[in-house]
Amino acid sequence: MSSIPSKTPVESIMATKPVPECLSELIGFLEGLQGRVPLDKLHRLLKGLDVCHEQLQEFTRFSDCTYRRNLICEGEWYELLCICWRSGQRSPIHNHAGSTCGLRIIQGCATETLFESSPCGQIKAANSSDFGEGYVCTSQDADIHQVSNLQATDCDLITLHIYSPPLRTMDTYSLLGPESVEYSPTNIDD
Repeated sequence: MSSIPSKTPVESIMATKPVPECLSELIGFLEGLQGRVPLDKLHRLLKGLDVCHEQLQEFTRFSDCTYRRNLICEGEWYELLCICWRSGQRSPIHNHAGSTCGLRIIQGCATETLFESSPCGQIKAANSSDFGEGYVCTSQDADIHQVSNLQATDCDLITLHIYSPPLRTMDTYSLLGPESVEYSPTNIDD
């Protein structure tokens, strides 16, 4: 397992910014957790949420290098993040290693690619789909996926994520297998 990549830091804005009223009921539920939230419950919570990007404006921060994880609040059994993606930015291919994850698309269009293990032990893409505002995706444990913003350069993506318990480590994967070889024309047989 690896820790969350250092190039995607969790930026804490919570100490200086008030939590939007539209999230207060959700945060109240999360604060009362005594263990990991069940996948179906997390899906219903995010689906029933009435939130728009203007309400999350104080937590909307982008990075030119990679997607940016902006912490709204956290507790022992959860973390609530606003994740901001510029065009072309994507998560690593990953699972959630002991955490339940739910995301809701607040603005833009996300591409989610699901992966599965192949007979030789590597991973392969099973399918890829585009989803728009209001879409809710949930996964946990060994579910392997990648989230991307593959839209035009002027189309930002904003997603609201809940991890229960907080996501501190995850397994990451490569399509190149366990050992990647840098491509160079000298590797090509003539």
